[in-house]
Amino acid sequence: MTKQSTAESADSLSRSLEVNDSRLRDRFGISPDLLAREFQAELDGGEILRGTAWAIDGISNSAPLLQALFAPDVRRSLICGSAEEWLDLCRARILPEGEIHVLGTLAEVCSMLLDGHTVLFADGSPHALAVATKDVKARSIEEPNVQSVVRGPREGFTEVLAWNIAMLRRKIASPDLRFEPTTLGTVTNTAVAIVYIRDIVSPEVLQEVKDRMATIDMDSILESNYIEEYIQDRIYTPFPTVFNSERPDVVAAGLLEGRVAIMVDGTPFALLVPALFTQFFQSSEDYYQRADFSTLIRLLRFLSFLLATLTPSFYIAITTFHQEMLPTTLLYNLASQREGVPFPAFIEALLMEVTFEILREASVRMPKTIGQSISIVGTLVVGQAAVDAGLVSAAMVIVVSITAIANFVLPAFNMGIAARIIRFGLMTLAASFGLYGVFIGIIALVLHLCSLHSFSVPYMAPLAPYQRDDQKDTLFRLPIPWMKNRPISLKPQKLRRQP
Repeated sequence: MTKQSTAESADSLSRSLEVNDSRLRDRFGISPDLLAREFQAELDGGEILRGTAWAIDGISNSAPLLQALFAPDVRRSLICGSAEEWLDLCRARILPEGEIHVLGTLAEVCSMLLDGHTVLFADGSPHALAVATKDVKARSIEEPNVQSVVRGPREGFTEVLAWNIAMLRRKIASPDLRFEPTTLGTVTNTAVAIVYIRDIVSPEVLQEVKDRMATIDMDSILESNYIEEYIQDRIYTPFPTVFNSERPDVVAAGLLEGRVAIMVDGTPFALLVPALFTQFFQSSEDYYQRADFSTLIRLLRFLSFLLATLTPSFYIAITTFHQEMLPTTLLYNLASQREGVPFPAFIEALLMEVTFEILREASVRMPKTIGQSISIVGTLVVGQAAVDAGLVSAAMVIVVSITAIANFVLPAFNMGIAARIIRFGLMTLAASFGLYGVFIGIIALVLHLCSLHSFSVPYMAPLAPYQRDDQKDTLFRLPIPWMKNRPISLKPQKLRRQP
């Protein structure tokens, strides 16, 4: 007998009810939420069959099942000759509509209990019956806080994977929408679903997603970012190469373009791959407004990204090394403002940027009602006090304020983080080499962006490499009747979306 078969036999359920109950109690230890209810059933000849119903409080509601199972008329219909026959009758007559599993090992019993099932043991049977009675308490479907829109659906994903799958099913009512379930985390056993549309997704991209997911081997998966850090193409880059969203319409739109979604139980944020640079400047609301207005707003986002990354560095470079580029009146004005400031422009900008980052983080971590007042009042008070104290100039407060506001325009929070990181690097180059340093930094960033890939798709596509047909929904958003094809960069099986 092999070691594997020996282990399986050791894990098999016993015919003795006392042995099964004892092993299950030992497996869970001291667990106040593990509920057991002993019951008796009648067999032929007046014999009594003893059994136990097991469930976990809080994730399972076994009360309706037990009430139905032990009603007087039901008990009479279940009179039979053995424990095995009694379980078969329960499965066939009493529970025909529920999700039912026949279990043969203790590991299967534990797995079903943790998944919200009620497990029935019967004395004399080496099998158990698991009935779906899952009843997870979770928050209701609400409007997303991060990716809010003026016009469009108001629903967002929740922490329950089954609900999120149902919302996607409602968006894409097609049998080709596939959910491949898997479990990650040797301790947490977190449910994960790989989502795609069978006749649209690129087989190469789908296989690469599965291959990378197969490499994940850790004890816990508590949020989708755990998976994101495993499957991302490059670690040492400020730019996100995996897109995340808590909006069902955004995920559905990505699937219809040929992307793959990864949904994790316990978090409302789903992952979308491949992710392109231009995707982080698009909002679902772009497709719920007129094309001309959406194009202007999208161009404004790209401009805001440039302002958020370049404004402080250009100010530092010009005021420190290239004063001759300023108009005379403006130069005299800035010189008079900086007359009593004891710090160079770089230290001045660094001081204000760090202060704004502290205020931003404080407003996020504090309760909402207090956080808003900290963000607004703190910015005004600290900025004005710094100018009055002569620590910074008024122009620097304006520059940093424009930078912070421009950062808030970006629809993707993780791209905003990338802009904040890049900003400090460009400020250092500007303080060291002036505009030459800024342009060197810009060239290095462009080269770095062009070197990135997301699941074998160039990160800067369709700009580099240039795809003419994909320009209809990149920097500009043309009218929907004109966008007849899916993005070529994603290599979908079906390119045409409209005749």
